[in-house]
Amino acid sequence: MSVNRRQFIKAGGLALGSLAVHSLPLQARPSETKATVYFTSEITTESLLRIYEKVCAPLQGRIAIKLHTGEPHGPNILPRDMVRALQARIPDSTIVECNVLYPSPRQTTEGHRETLRTNGWTFCPVDIMDADGDVSLPIPGGRHLKEVAVGKNLLNYDSMLVLTHFKGHTMGGFGGSLKNIAIGCASGKTGKAQLHSDGTNLWAGGPLFMERMVEGGKAITTHFKGHMAYINVLRRMSVDCDCAGTGAAEPTAPDIGILASTDLLAVDQASVDMVYALPERQRHDLVERIESRSGLRQLEYMEALGMGHARYDLVSLS
Repeated sequence: MSVNRRQFIKAGGLALGSLAVHSLPLQARPSETKATVYFTSEITTESLLRIYEKVCAPLQGRIAIKLHTGEPHGPNILPRDMVRALQARIPDSTIVECNVLYPSPRQTTEGHRETLRTNGWTFCPVDIMDADGDVSLPIPGGRHLKEVAVGKNLLNYDSMLVLTHFKGHTMGGFGGSLKNIAIGCASGKTGKAQLHSDGTNLWAGGPLFMERMVEGGKAITTHFKGHMAYINVLRRMSVDCDCAGTGAAEPTAPDIGILASTDLLAVDQASVDMVYALPERQRHDLVERIESRSGLRQLEYMEALGMGHARYDLVSLS
């Protein structure tokens, strides 16, 4: 069943006044091309495999599966059995990660590999792409950055499937597919510092951080030239990222489902819309986290840089 964005928002109970909250300039441009976003309310291995088949066409050759594998014993990371089944379905695929900038065992490749074992990511190769250094990718149209350092091994892949646990984030407001590729593919020592720093403060947040993060994502999407697909799993949506590990706040929003698209902006926009469509009590904490960090600037700036479509048709698979 296909549901357009206006119908979804109406069905979800969003008042028109709420639209301004997350800056959706949609109704003013009815002729704009729309993306397709697939949705299933079932969060199971079978539904993940089914929704993957809807968006896998652009993927070819060696396929990187960009996944946040989490801090040790993180309670909210994606279930290993689901990811294992999906990876087995994708020929010539490898889970990819990069080392991190913040204090963590994953700051070093050795500590990162130990964390992978701890968290059960042992069923297929996991490529820590910056283990042997980094390379710089250009950022077409970047206002803040002209290039960003990414894990060197990114160049070994022809396509990327972005498999994301959608949740809140202490700096980004929310972590969707954009953050997964922007921060997630940036090299631990150099690229992540480029995206986080405003020149004076290493951990500068706010709207300009969102723009730098989007520019990091622009480098990745430009590199793969359309050979990308995006899956957001709206499950265990803490206000904190999986980088918080066992310290992540217990989720107060309910599980929603799985969204997938070949359009980066559309899949993150639809994920945010679904959160905003929850009853106020259920969405309150996550929305507060998003808005207090200017997280919606991600969506606006992705549109400004031509990284997808804010308008979409939602196609329900269940």
